[in-house]
Amino acid sequence: MPKNPTKAETALLPPFQGISSEHIYVPETESECQAAVDAILSAGVAGFDTEAKPTFRKGQKSEGPHVVQFSLTDRAYIFQLYHDACEQASARLITSKHVLKVGFGLSNDHGQIRSRLGVALNNVLDLDQTFCKLGYQRHIGVRGAIGAMMQQCFKKSKAISTSDWAIHELSQRQLLYAANDAYAALKIMEDLQEKGHL
Repeated sequence: MPKNPTKAETALLPPFQGISSEHIYVPETESECQAAVDAILSAGVAGFDTEAKPTFRKGQKSEGPHVVQFSLTDRAYIFQLYHDACEQASARLITSKHVLKVGFGLSNDHGQIRSRLGVALNNVLDLDQTFCKLGYQRHIGVRGAIGAMMQQCFKKSKAISTSDWAIHELSQRQLLYAANDAYAALKIMEDLQEKGHL
């Protein structure tokens, strides 16, 4: 049975080449959101993830997601849901049967999406489940999967993951983090397909 690589083991691997800042788009207007929706629907498959402002008190309910991200092979779109146009565009893509959403641990996203947007996440490929079927332990996550399949190190910053995703002006580090979480999932799916696992 294959083992999930440890953080220490993946740290020794060459770095994963993620998507760069110039290929990250943050739509705001209705026309920008429509162009993003058209591109994602046209691709038919996208890396997918969400980010929410963290909760620190026991029993505190998350008001997220605050950010929804979709990545194609050459660019990523970051939708900030405080924009009405972004919320509507995200809801369209999330419910669409015409675009496969690929990600990790998507069971966590279902509840938040339903609570925030009032829609159900449709047509998904949760790679945690795919790796379970391949014999890996549950919740391998993006870092472990990149290490196991692609022999590369995917760095995840705890400081960024637990930062305030509800702010209106996301930092460059937040944008890169969000885009590459989604982009990495797409690259892993492509790698699994090439190796005949999907």
